[in-house]
Amino acid sequence: MSASRGVAVVIGVGPGLGMSIAHRLGREGHPVVLVSRSDARHAGYVSSLADAGIRAEAFTADVRDHDRLLSVLDTVVERHGPVGMVYYGPGSTDPESHPVPILQAGPEDVRRAMEWAYPAVEVARRVLPGMIERGEGGLLFATGLSAVMPMPALGNLAILSAALRTYAVTLNTALTETGVYAGCLVIGGVVERGDIHGMVSSQPERYGPVAGMTLDPDALADAAWEMYATRGRAEETFSVFG
Repeated sequence: MSASRGVAVVIGVGPGLGMSIAHRLGREGHPVVLVSRSDARHAGYVSSLADAGIRAEAFTADVRDHDRLLSVLDTVVERHGPVGMVYYGPGSTDPESHPVPILQAGPEDVRRAMEWAYPAVEVARRVLPGMIERGEGGLLFATGLSAVMPMPALGNLAILSAALRTYAVTLNTALTETGVYAGCLVIGGVVERGDIHGMVSSQPERYGPVAGMTLDPDALADAAWEMYATRGRAEETFSVFG
């Protein structure tokens, strides 16, 4: 299997796993496009990649703004050519994105959480026809441990996590024999350097100690690339809980 060297699009990039994924894909020869809700850190991200010899460009888009997100993808293709890889891992520390425990979660809470899943489907539908036509490419989705382990406190977010996982592994089965891969990183822990890590570690009185609960984003990015390169499994779980 020869990996596509088309542009790699990292959606929901942050200082933790998103940037580790960007660096890992860049080292494999992909030019990189970064997408996040704010451009406040884009210059630093692009500079970091440039220092590593990786060509990169950044775009601003909230994945829940469907028209804007699809417009960015179209612009990426116009400027850089075919999309070879997509990593989808947006998240938020905004209060509106905090979990509602399952016994309290109503339909509106679930709908609000699922707004983060629908863009994953839209992105896949946009890039897959070209990948299938070329016979190569891949999509990687990040989700939480509550996708595979009952975690009632995460409530509506557990439903979102399970939906993303099921979408990824089902997509991978449907793509058998096409040369295109879809995979899911199931993450059970606080990813170091990320925004959630910053929030949790700054409020130990609220969230408890973070020691022993963290995952190395560089190790996760290496594992993500291995998943794509070997295509042995459609999902891998990375958990601090053993």
